Amino acid sequence: MASPLAYEKHWADKSNCDSAEKKYYEYLAQMSSLPAQCTLASEISKARQHIKNSLERMDGIAALAASPGAELLDRLSTVEKENEKLRSVIDGLNNLVIDLHARVKTLESGSAPASKATAPAPAKKAPAPAAEDDDDVDLFGSEDEDEDKAAAELREKRLAEYAAKKSKKPALIAKSNVILDIKPWDDETDMKQMELEVRKVTMDGLLLGASKLVPLAYGIHKLQMSCVIEDDKVSVDELQEKIEQIEDYVQSVDIAAFNKI
Repeated sequence: MASPLAYEKHWADKSNCDSAEKKYYEYLAQMSSLPAQCTLASEISKARQHIKNSLERMDGIAALAASPGAELLDRLSTVEKENEKLRSVIDGLNNLVIDLHARVKTLESGSAPASKATAPAPAKKAPAPAAEDDDDVDLFGSEDEDEDKAAAELREKRLAEYAAKKSKKPALIAKSNVILDIKPWDDETDMKQMELEVRKVTMDGLLLGASKLVPLAYGIHKLQMSCVIEDDKVSVDELQEKIEQIEDYVQSVDIAAFNKI
């Protein structure tokens, strides 16, 4: 068997050996300084075991580096799914923009000729009055006076007819649709009886409509009622005050909606 010094020299000559062999030769070189009672066989056995453990650890590290973890794969799959959803949303928005652009073009092309067709024709200029000729002046003017009287009578007649037609048309009555929120005192209030009491409120120009119960909280409901009022006859504030006078059932009245008809 060769001496440790021979192995050290052999390692120094092999410059292209791998890391495991280098460690092995380094270990044999270190053995040359050990006491003589250490047997060479036991030391070689220990060195082999050490090299084997080192190689197993290196193989495990390489395997971990080569295969990605399960958590990384899950994240990658999640990102891919989100990218697919975003692509579908972007495609939908793109199609919507294209559709809206086409509609705007259609409306613009359709409105252009219509505006031209409905444009009023330019007013014709009144002819310039002819130069007065003193020789053709009618000093009595009998014919012109007759024509002016006839035109004035015709104009007065037409104005009278128009006024008569206009007076026959009924005047428009301004109305509004109001939705009231009528709140009770507590959950023990009889809501049916409260609705009956509210419907007893009458005013000229007031028409009460449909109603429904809307939950508030803790088992309490409010009565939501719609009504139509004539603006000239009914005041919303006065209507609220009349309903709030039903103190046994009504705590307060609010305006939920107010729309002109």
